[in-house]
Amino acid sequence: MEPAILASLLHLDPQANETLVSQLYRALSQAVRSGQLPSGSRLPSTREAASTWGVGRNTVVAAYELLAAEGVIALRRGAAPSILALPDTKPDMAEPLPGLSNRGTLLAQDPRIAPQRDGILSPGEPDPDLFPFDDWALSLRRVTRLRHGMAEGYGEYAGLPELRAALTDQLNRHRGLSCTPDQVIVTPGTQSALSLLAQALANPGDHALIEDPGYGGARLAFAAAGLKAVPLPVDAEGANCAYLPAETAARLIYVTPSTQYPSGVRMTLARRMALLDLARAIDAWVIEDDYDSEFLWHGREIAALGALSGAQRVIYLGSAAKTLLPGLRIGWMVVPEPLVQPLRAAQRSFGLAANLQTQAALAELIGSGRYRAHLRRITRVYAARRDVLRQTLQSWLGDQINLSEPDGGLQIVARFTQTVDETALRDRLRAEGYAVAGLSEFQIAEAQPAGLVLGFAQMTPRRARRFAKALSAALRG
Repeated sequence: MEPAILASLLHLDPQANETLVSQLYRALSQAVRSGQLPSGSRLPSTREAASTWGVGRNTVVAAYELLAAEGVIALRRGAAPSILALPDTKPDMAEPLPGLSNRGTLLAQDPRIAPQRDGILSPGEPDPDLFPFDDWALSLRRVTRLRHGMAEGYGEYAGLPELRAALTDQLNRHRGLSCTPDQVIVTPGTQSALSLLAQALANPGDHALIEDPGYGGARLAFAAAGLKAVPLPVDAEGANCAYLPAETAARLIYVTPSTQYPSGVRMTLARRMALLDLARAIDAWVIEDDYDSEFLWHGREIAALGALSGAQRVIYLGSAAKTLLPGLRIGWMVVPEPLVQPLRAAQRSFGLAANLQTQAALAELIGSGRYRAHLRRITRVYAARRDVLRQTLQSWLGDQINLSEPDGGLQIVARFTQTVDETALRDRLRAEGYAVAGLSEFQIAEAQPAGLVLGFAQMTPRRARRFAKALSAALRG
């Protein structure tokens, strides 16, 4: 083929991030596969090609050798490279691609990935500006100088020993859990733990009791594992087993007893004991998501459900998503001793390991005492922001709105005294840039009265006034 024609096929850019060898190889390969360089034709010698394309001879040699290794050209000593005949293949765009599985289709419908312009008023969203950047940087600098033995490879998949020990101490002190470091399994977060438990502890077709209203991520994890969701009603005292039919059967029971999500209520002791009795009666595992237990607004701190007598079948979940940052991707489970080895093996099979340096830094932050100091500081900040949102909405909307008084958590529920189209109201507010959620998004059974779930973690007086104005206008509309 004439050098001028070959030169017109190639556009090499010495300033590009891609190497000249890679550019030359890719351009020639595409020209052959598209038919621009037909089989049987010849390429110029390496010396001639280097002169034509303005590159070094070694660059041409390297590109030709890559093409020869793929069977695109044939190299013979003393002869110009010849282009080989390639098998006929149809372009990918000319044929349909395999689709998603039923499970993949279900997972792709996760409403939580819907884009929002910002996170203002998004329930469950902490304020990233409150992250202890200096303390975290100090911890990272200290731990990155250390070696971590088998954890640097594929060992210690269930978590660094120093982090599991630090978490055990914290859970013993502040959540009343009597556990050992061996019972702690570190994960990339609560969602991954729920998926792991659903796959490992239940069979497709089994039932799972889930709070209603409750956390949508649990519903999705269980549905993806083929489980059928059974609503566990929630009222002012938390999840209420008394509402369940006598013939209720389930393999898993998911609850947020310390700070129910999204209502923020605390499950009473009587309800907790009734739940454990139910779990024993129907032979179910209880998954306790200790959601937002660090943020307590009313009453005194109480122990976790797993700390109660007779709670041997409780699996405890916690994470650093709200106290630090969701982006750290780190959480933990405390599992009964009979489940330690099976769940460790299942975790390894699913590849659900947390980042090594994040684990080490969190262990150092906890051990230094700076983590508890950080919690005390942000709890005061969030309490003030909750008050700002509540007072502003009450001032602007008066008797048009009923606001919940959560025992804890980073969100409040707003219900309305007038008839409201929740979907239309939510969509209007989202169009204004507010990441609000409709109460119906958290429900399984029949829809309750319309409402919004409002996160207040990033609230300021100015934002509260702007939102109150937007909500008032949306209600009028």
